[in-house]
Amino acid sequence: MPHAFDPELAAALAMWSPVDISDLAAARAAQAAELAGTAERADSAGVKVEDVRVPGAPGAPDVLLRTYRPQGRPGPLPLLYTLHGGGFVLGNPDVDHEDNLHLCRELQALVVSADYRLAPEHPYPAALEDCWTGLRRLVEQAAGFDLDADRIALRGDSAGGGLAAGLAMLARDRGGPRIRLQQLHSPALDDRLTTPSAVEYTDTPVWNRPNALLSWAAYLGPAAGGDTVDRYAAPARADAADLAGLPPAHITVMQFDPLRDEGIDYARALLAAGVPTELHLLPGTFHGAGMVTHSAVARRARAEAVAVLRRALGR
Repeated sequence: MPHAFDPELAAALAMWSPVDISDLAAARAAQAAELAGTAERADSAGVKVEDVRVPGAPGAPDVLLRTYRPQGRPGPLPLLYTLHGGGFVLGNPDVDHEDNLHLCRELQALVVSADYRLAPEHPYPAALEDCWTGLRRLVEQAAGFDLDADRIALRGDSAGGGLAAGLAMLARDRGGPRIRLQQLHSPALDDRLTTPSAVEYTDTPVWNRPNALLSWAAYLGPAAGGDTVDRYAAPARADAADLAGLPPAHITVMQFDPLRDEGIDYARALLAAGVPTELHLLPGTFHGAGMVTHSAVARRARAEAVAVLRRALGR
């Protein structure tokens, strides 16, 4: 590839299989094989991990929440609510399991990962409503979860970043809870895919324009790219009035990622709406580069993310 990748990341690519969601059944099977045994292999020292189910919205199934609680830390604890990536069509809490263990230990906070429904079997708004329901149930049962409902941050990666951005709007528009930070990592925000990076990066690793087109088509159906998509589904469609009053944002984008420019544009739109926003562009990176955990750029981004969350949650 002609892209000037960070040398540590480029070396790791030789060991990776390409991601292709054109055959979704095969992609899901490959991911399941990759994630098999994740929970058993991960270092869970100092963290109690538990899967719980909370009632879904009327007519919807229960929502599974994976909770990570620091052992020996008295509550009530601040809450970090995390949403995994996977193009709206792949993934479950195992995707971010090791990251969530790390975040729980570093922040000494309750970390909760939502297992939202996937498209195309469950198109928009199923995933977002599952994320909202999980958050609302946590706050409703704050005493039972021993959490501090006044100290909540959202974190999402890729499709999860788009869901986190939409959830921040829902929380504001549906009367709370108040969110202290929305941390968006390589967020999928714009179904129109007309930015320069979305047009140019047709061959980048892990995520590229063909995958992005398939992802949005699965999530939104025939509406994808059209005039009827709302801002909760694709937050890049929000105008300044829609963005005013949202929680502070910390946005990280990758240089060689079709989603790069929509993340940059969203940061600029938030700033224009008066929302405190911090933007980081990581040079030489591609979508999912953080999975190369030993690389200097991934370690730097991880440390920065923890520092920002620590400040937001009062840790």
